[in-house]
Amino acid sequence: MSREIPLRRSVKPSRSLYVLDEQIGFILRQVSQRHTVIFARDIGAELTPTQWAALAKLTETGPCSQNQLGRLTAMDAATIKGVVDRLTARGLTETSADPEDGRRLRVSLTRAGQQMAEKVASNALAISRETLAPLDSREREMLVALLEKLR
Repeated sequence: MSREIPLRRSVKPSRSLYVLDEQIGFILRQVSQRHTVIFARDIGAELTPTQWAALAKLTETGPCSQNQLGRLTAMDAATIKGVVDRLTARGLTETSADPEDGRRLRVSLTRAGQQMAEKVASNALAISRETLAPLDSREREMLVALLEKLR
C-alpha cells in the first residue's frame, strides 16, 4: 500500500504584527555595528571600544578601584577585569592595592597610557562626529537627549 504524501504549500507572507526592520533593538544594533566599523577603522591605535572607554574614563577621573571603573564604563566585573588585564599587559595601566582598602584593586594610567589617551582623543571625537554625520546639529542633540532618557 502506497500512501500519498500531501503536498506542502508555501504560505504567503502576510503583514506581521512584528516587523523586524521597525524594532528599536534591531535599529540600535545596526547603528552600533556601523559605529563599531568606524571606530575600528579610525581609532588610530589597537584599542577596542571597551579599552578606549577605560582609558578615557581614567583620564577623566584619575585612579579608581577596578569595580568603580567597571561601573563608570558600564562593564560587569569579569569584563572590566579582562580589559584592565590587557591594558596593563600593554603598559597602559597599572594596578595596586587601594590604600584605603587593601582588598580593592586600584587602577591608574601609566605615562604611556596618558600619552595614548591624549593621542587618540581627537580620533575618538572624529568617530563620534562621523557616526552622527547624517544628522543636522538639532537632530544630533535630540538623538543624544532621547538616548540619555533610555539609558
